[in-house]
Amino acid sequence: MPQLLLEIFSEEIPARMQAGAARDLERMASDRLKAAGLEWSSLTTFAGPRRLTLVVEGLPVATPDREEEIKGPKTSAPEQALDGFLRKTGLTRDQLVERDGVLFAIISQKGRDTADMIPAMVEEIVRGFPWPKSMRWGSGTLRWVRPIKRILCLFDGAIVPFAIDGIESGDVTEGHRFLGAGRPFGVADFADYRKKLEQHYVLLDPADRRLRILEAAQKVCSDKGLALVDDDGLLDEVSGLAEWPTPILGDMDPQFLDLPPEVVQLSMKTHQKYFAVRRRADLQVSQTVTAENADLEVRAPLAPHFVVVANVEATDGGQALAAGNSRVLSARLNDARFFWDEDRKVGFDAWLKKLEGVTYHAKLGTMAERVDRIAALAREIAPLVGADPDQAEQAARLAKADLASGMVGEFPELQGIMGGYYLRAAGYPDAVADAVRDHYRPQGPTDTVPTAPLTVAVALADKLDALVGFFAIDEKPTGSKDPFALRRAALGVIRLVLENGVRLSLLNVERVQGSRANLDRLVAEARRAQPVAIVDVARLDPEAIEDLPNRLEQLVRERQEMLEQTFPLGSRIGLEDEKFGVLSFFADRLKVLLRDQGKRHDLVDAVFALGDDDLVRIVRRVEALEAFLATDDGANLLAGYKRASNILRAEEKKGELPTGMVQTGLPNQPAEETALAFAAAAAATAVDAALDAEDFAAAMTALARLRVPVDAFFTAVMVNSDVPAERDNRLKLLGQVRAVMGRVADFGMIGG
Repeated sequence: MPQLLLEIFSEEIPARMQAGAARDLERMASDRLKAAGLEWSSLTTFAGPRRLTLVVEGLPVATPDREEEIKGPKTSAPEQALDGFLRKTGLTRDQLVERDGVLFAIISQKGRDTADMIPAMVEEIVRGFPWPKSMRWGSGTLRWVRPIKRILCLFDGAIVPFAIDGIESGDVTEGHRFLGAGRPFGVADFADYRKKLEQHYVLLDPADRRLRILEAAQKVCSDKGLALVDDDGLLDEVSGLAEWPTPILGDMDPQFLDLPPEVVQLSMKTHQKYFAVRRRADLQVSQTVTAENADLEVRAPLAPHFVVVANVEATDGGQALAAGNSRVLSARLNDARFFWDEDRKVGFDAWLKKLEGVTYHAKLGTMAERVDRIAALAREIAPLVGADPDQAEQAARLAKADLASGMVGEFPELQGIMGGYYLRAAGYPDAVADAVRDHYRPQGPTDTVPTAPLTVAVALADKLDALVGFFAIDEKPTGSKDPFALRRAALGVIRLVLENGVRLSLLNVERVQGSRANLDRLVAEARRAQPVAIVDVARLDPEAIEDLPNRLEQLVRERQEMLEQTFPLGSRIGLEDEKFGVLSFFADRLKVLLRDQGKRHDLVDAVFALGDDDLVRIVRRVEALEAFLATDDGANLLAGYKRASNILRAEEKKGELPTGMVQTGLPNQPAEETALAFAAAAAATAVDAALDAEDFAAAMTALARLRVPVDAFFTAVMVNSDVPAERDNRLKLLGQVRAVMGRVADFGMIGG
């Protein structure tokens, strides 16, 4: 079947936009082909430094004739309804078909040649393409990421003629800007197009460019006894910078290796798009480090070399290119050395003082005030994770200091990391330096979770303070918007808690840290209001005016005094009745995490409904509940629970349910009713004991013993007896069964 080949050839497309552009082109082409009634066997897009390409295989030559039936108003409907339907369909009254008192419109649409529909589809895609940034050029109105030079469009091997802003379509494209013949060439179809591009030094597929870079870079390193430092993000980026990528090994001045390796590597990556290199022998030695060191990403030292990806094949083997890039890198690393030397002269006291003038958020005070909150919370969390409270507070107070350093100002990605280096250089304990270095982790679903107790305490305090603070000022994530990365912070808390087994009450943290955040909010509001207050009282006597600035200082002192009070996590001080919604937010994030692990989200809802805020306990409940429901006893008991709940809900609508003790030994009482009463009482005792011991498997086992008596009860006993006393007793019995099961989870929220 015919093939559609479309190429939009332009000036250089930024590498960071190429992957998104390929996805957008695929989506927009698919939507428009579907809207036109076209089907296809495959649709593929490619993005590169100077071209976007679309290939659609298996398109029909023309769309089939279509007949669509549209239901209209009833024959008895008002004339206005009929007139509106006729305008919508473009038909007359006598063209409508009546069936069972309803009017129908039969719309017949003759098929169209596919080639005739392509020009409008392409123009719609080009003019509506969602580039993050676009531009106009010349005197035209078209916007594109960079000026478009050519449009290649072939259907079934023939040119599809059209023009967009004076750019006419054709069967011609261009190869590499510098290599090859340097002249445009024609193509017949996609296979010919791809082959000729490669002959003209262009690799069309980003995956091919990526593989070529990786293999060639590893080879130039291996030939010198070196190893390439893995960096998937940089690999993706440079594969979008060169159409014919050629890795070249360059030399770096060895004197720069006394800088922190992260500084060297980031300077290479950010400014020059170079890959860092290690010695292969050192790399083999580094593989013998302990698992704990591996978790902290202890690696072999860098080698005084780098790999640059050129877009040409140099006649001298790349020596001149390598030398030029080496000089540029030295200039960059000299800047980094300046920051490294100057920062160590300044030190932490000056940085902490500087944070007093840095606004964290207009409603949450300064960064220094945030540090106070984190330090207080880290001190309280420390005993829960086996860390020293004094060290936890010290590490938390130093954790944000490097934000005021020159190096982090130049490379924000190094926040925390540089703090760790500077603390070691200043003689602080390694545990404190490690906690500062790693307190931002985990920063994503694949990032390693810290396990050192001190680091866990500071990392939890940092993330929990951000979550509670922003929820307190109603800056919650909405839809796809999450400007303060609160979803990532919540996932980080969950992973820290679960993977380290931290027994922490989130509700208490919410109350305590919410109180602190509100204090800082009041201070921030006072600061903003102070200039207004001075204007309002401008007519006061001079002594009163001079005293106004002291009012703010007094408020700050009062806040400090309140923060110095003890805020134990087990207390109920603070916002007793105010709920920020943090707990439900954690429930949503936990559902996402467990769903990715194959667990059911309704089980998380069923456990969270109990009001528990201990994530470790919640997950253990979910796991036990999942195992229980996978058994026949669990599935059948769930069905019995739902049946009992339906009966009780129906009775609740009529009035209040009967209360009191379930009675046994009544005249003519069925044996099944008596058996269930004893079984429910025994289950209640066993479930309570198991829950107190947090033995959730035992709690499920106790519930499993209810399965047989519940089934027997519903088989042999009529709940809605004509005798009021019997009916009330049986409703109380079903209520007791529901209550016993409700101590383990809200089974009403479980599907199935």
